[in-house]
Amino acid sequence: MKKIVTVLFSAVLLYIPSALLASGVSETKSEAKEVVIEFWTHEDVNRQRLEDRYIKEFMQANPHVTVNVSRFDSEKMADIIKSALDNNTGPTMFNLSINDEYSHIMNGRIAHVNYKAAGYKDAKALIESYAPNMLDPVTIDRHVYGLPLELTNWAIFVNKKMFVEAGLDPVNDLPKTWEDMMEVSKKIVKRKGNTITHRGYDFRYKYQLENIVPMVEQLGGHLISVDEKEAIVGKDAWVNVLSFLREWGPYGQNLGSPEYTAARRLFNSASGDVAMCSSGLYQVARIKAENEAFYSSSDWIVIPYPKFKDAVKDVSACHYGHYYVVNSAATKQQEETAWALIAYMLSHSEEYLREVNIIQPTLALLSSETYKSLPYSEVFIKDMERGHIVYYAENADKIQDALKTAVNGVMLEGVSPEAAYEKLKETVQKFISG
Repeated sequence: MKKIVTVLFSAVLLYIPSALLASGVSETKSEAKEVVIEFWTHEDVNRQRLEDRYIKEFMQANPHVTVNVSRFDSEKMADIIKSALDNNTGPTMFNLSINDEYSHIMNGRIAHVNYKAAGYKDAKALIESYAPNMLDPVTIDRHVYGLPLELTNWAIFVNKKMFVEAGLDPVNDLPKTWEDMMEVSKKIVKRKGNTITHRGYDFRYKYQLENIVPMVEQLGGHLISVDEKEAIVGKDAWVNVLSFLREWGPYGQNLGSPEYTAARRLFNSASGDVAMCSSGLYQVARIKAENEAFYSSSDWIVIPYPKFKDAVKDVSACHYGHYYVVNSAATKQQEETAWALIAYMLSHSEEYLREVNIIQPTLALLSSETYKSLPYSEVFIKDMERGHIVYYAENADKIQDALKTAVNGVMLEGVSPEAAYEKLKETVQKFISG
């Protein structure tokens, strides 16, 4: 089933969630048996500092519990999790982006929330503690299967100093359209031969569902038709976007490529490698942690996601959630303990927001002064209102790979946009037709 929901942030009422437990296990401490929780998550130094403390506190309150944490590169973790689950191994609990995680829920690899252990009366009470639609992607047959570590959407981070060095006005020349983005990047880019040494902007090439699909929607196309029978809808829109990407890459203006280090990984150093990148609100905390001088300067800003000059629809980058889930192969005691641990960590949502700039979209947090006063939060809120949640379905990971093949084809292999479109449509049509 196609999954597209609208997020409503306006008129959020204050909600006080159910009391969260330091321990959700059913045994008393004298009866409690030793339990080991294997927790897999993606790397984030700022978040790790908090979570290590929360886990330590949880284990101190529950001395029969041992929590082992493994952290992975965010771009590799989905494949690592899939391989482990396919081999009937893997962690007790983990988190992934919903479009990578959804298939595991549908395949029975994930246990639904243990509401009592998580501190809620039932599924209804849990759902009502979050902003509208936030748990829709993990709610199936009236059961909730995950709790959001973070809700993420992307805007554009800009190094104003690099604009000035390229002779651009860091106010009037900020890109509002994708055409602007190309023209600005032409003025900023530097090369040594054909190798780019300084980029203006570059795309997040692993995340086509989040990044490329909205560009297609701006021009009137769709990933899947409303009746869910046709894939890759709107040939002109798809060919135009693939043509834009071809022109962006080595076969065109040579402004960027999937072969280069991700722009967001270089932005924080402010060393002149990249002037703009797509990233989430969490990038603010990472700038502060990695480059205090840059963070404290007036040399960077955040601006809305661009749209095409001839866009027929105003769509921003898709937002997505990373949801904590529990392996259905866990024992009853592991399951109860894992949900209690998840609930304990998520009871610190304001600290997550202050220290890591990630949003756990409970009604309580979204109505808090901490949330309202966060720098650039308004840019992200307005962009989220322009967009929708990323496509998620049992075959989302395969569709993501097919999109990657199409983009790499036009950018790196000289495939024509028309040929890439035809192959993409054929491939994704098979996925949705079963």
